[in-house]
Amino acid sequence: MEDAPAPRRPDRALIGIGIAIVVVIVAAVVAVLLRGEPEQFDETTPEGVVQRYSTAVIDGDTQAAMDLLAPEVVDACERVEPYEDDVRVALVSATDRGDTASVEVTIITSYSGGLFGPDEYRSDGRFSLVRSGDGWLIESAPWELAVCAPGAFG
Repeated sequence: MEDAPAPRRPDRALIGIGIAIVVVIVAAVVAVLLRGEPEQFDETTPEGVVQRYSTAVIDGDTQAAMDLLAPEVVDACERVEPYEDDVRVALVSATDRGDTASVEVTIITSYSGGLFGPDEYRSDGRFSLVRSGDGWLIESAPWELAVCAPGAFG
């Protein structure tokens, strides 16, 4: 009677590769979960006002957006429907000049159905703000984020 072949031990290199794959997968999942929400700017700063206004427009909350506009803009406002595509806003810079401020943003618009997947368009925009008490109000906004017809913005 022949002896049965000895059971083969797993190759150490394969075990190492398997462990490395598991570690990479776990690290990717942790990175996605910890990414979280974007930084929330103080609502009394120009950046914070622009962030809240942009969020309101993107979420379709026109009244919340209007509440962040300067009174003269609201008085002259002929409401328009906000831009409908998938829009994201990224802060580029903010300049506080005492009674006025400007916030530069990049507006990223995504369109579905491109030949190779979704298309993306980036444009630069500028918000102009005026001091109001301890906070800021918007005097002008990029057209992609406007809730008023262009004539309302000075």
